[in-house]
Amino acid sequence: METLHGRSSEGWSTALREHGRRVTRQRLAVLGAVERHPHSSADAILASAREDLPELTAQSVYVVLGDLTDLGMLRRFEPPHSPALYETRVGDNHHHAICSSCGRVEDVECAVGHAPCLTPSETHGMTIAIADVTYVGICSECAAKQAGAEPARA
Repeated sequence: METLHGRSSEGWSTALREHGRRVTRQRLAVLGAVERHPHSSADAILASAREDLPELTAQSVYVVLGDLTDLGMLRRFEPPHSPALYETRVGDNHHHAICSSCGRVEDVECAVGHAPCLTPSETHGMTIAIADVTYVGICSECAAKQAGAEPARA
C-alpha cells in the first residue's frame, strides 16, 4: 500500500502528477497544511494553508480536500461529535485514539486479534478492505487535570 505521509513539496508535486493532477499552489498549500497539522478539520487546514497562500478561499480548500481524498492522497475520517478530519497518512489501515475531553487525536497502529470486531459477522457480499476503528477515551493530560495531578509522561 502507498504511504504519502512525510513528503516534501517536490514529493507532493510528483504524487500529484502521478495521479493525473496539475501541480497548483492551492493543492501544494493544502497538502503542506495537512502534512504539518495531521488530524485537522477543513477550517484548520484553511487557516494553516493561508500562511503559505493568503488569498486561498474556503471553497478552494473544500474542493482540493475532496479531490485529494477521492484520489487517495489524503484520508478523511469522522470522529464522533466532530467535523471530518484529514491526514496525509493513507493506505496503511491505521486507527485513531481520540480524547473526549480535549479532542487530541493520535494514530494507533492496526489492531490485532478479534476484538474490537475486525472481522465482521456479515459482509453483505462485500469484500472488506479496511476496518476503521476509533478509540475514544481520556488522554493522560486531561485525566491528570481531572484528578488534580501532574500528567504521566510517556
